[in-house]
Amino acid sequence: MTIAELHADEALRLREFPVATRGVFLAHAGVCPLPRRVADAMHGYLDASTLEDQYEAQHGDLVEETRAAAARLIGAKPSEVALVGPTSLALSYLAAGLPWRRGDNVVVYFDDYPSNVYPWMALSDRGVEVRMLNIRELGKVRAVDVQGQVDERTRVVTLASAHYLAGWRVNIDAIGRHLRSRGILFCVDAIQTLGAFPFSVQHVDLLAADAHKWMLGPSAAGLMYVKEDLQDRLRPIVHGWHNLECPRFLTQEELVFKKDARRYEAGTHNLPGLAGFKAALGLLAEVGMEAIGAELLRKRAWLVPELQSRGFTVLQPTAPPENTGGVVSFHKPGVDMTAVYRRLRTAGVTPSLRNLPGGEAVVRFSPHFYNTDAELRRALDVLDAG
Repeated sequence: MTIAELHADEALRLREFPVATRGVFLAHAGVCPLPRRVADAMHGYLDASTLEDQYEAQHGDLVEETRAAAARLIGAKPSEVALVGPTSLALSYLAAGLPWRRGDNVVVYFDDYPSNVYPWMALSDRGVEVRMLNIRELGKVRAVDVQGQVDERTRVVTLASAHYLAGWRVNIDAIGRHLRSRGILFCVDAIQTLGAFPFSVQHVDLLAADAHKWMLGPSAAGLMYVKEDLQDRLRPIVHGWHNLECPRFLTQEELVFKKDARRYEAGTHNLPGLAGFKAALGLLAEVGMEAIGAELLRKRAWLVPELQSRGFTVLQPTAPPENTGGVVSFHKPGVDMTAVYRRLRTAGVTPSLRNLPGGEAVVRFSPHFYNTDAELRRALDVLDAG
């Protein structure tokens, strides 16, 4: 299935994405609706689980097949991928498991989504300096900003791959190359780009992302990446039968962790979630990440001037393609954006309502590849009707 085929065949589009039968969904940067094949995969697993042991109900080796598909999405080895689930949980594992020394510092962007701020702020109790990046424009984190604000005591820089409000996509490779040359680890919260744009962990050391946004998967079924040569340094902070050697389910006298990223998976997997995640990863691979990324850039390039022509201020309207994400956030001085959001919802258009750091409300559009131009025009018509 290609994007062109999907847009040319409305029956196919509605079958694959049932949410489109109810209205225009433009909130994939929040929590996505499930595509039909994802829901079917979960239902199929659940139906099989009513008849036998839930592990025996798997079709093939669900866990390892999902791990392999997730690894392909980011260009990693399966042995570097842990199926941890929620982004916040994975980032907490990464922050707390590193071998910190008093006086070390970690560089964080305070106005990133809290999931990639709070776990690192908590390190201050261990004597780690939590250093906040000084950025001139909301979300616009450039390589030069990072390069100028690290020093010999910086152990980790942790950033979101794209800002959840501004839509600015950071240059992962440029930042990662510089940090690696200085022996500084690079951690990425990739939830706002995985499933939206091609991604490679070539210059990344640590990564986390749940499936419930652009990857079009269920909640709490995401991935955590730990570069192979870091796994002995990143101490697991959870312990259970699955991540420790446990032959024949018998407790051993010593704690011996698994040799790869499974060491971070302490207990039983979220198997219904993984059934959906595997199907979602298959959908993304079928459509193709290059095609999806190009389509999202096309949509944003069209939406931005349309919104500006209606008097709205768009965050980061002139971001170059390499820094453009899938998010379009906008507001208008003197206009109650909460009321605008409600008007859109009443008309069958689902955006997100968010707030800038100063408290001002913005409406956020985050269309995916299956959204049509007609749907975007419908959303603009609602704005015009106000």
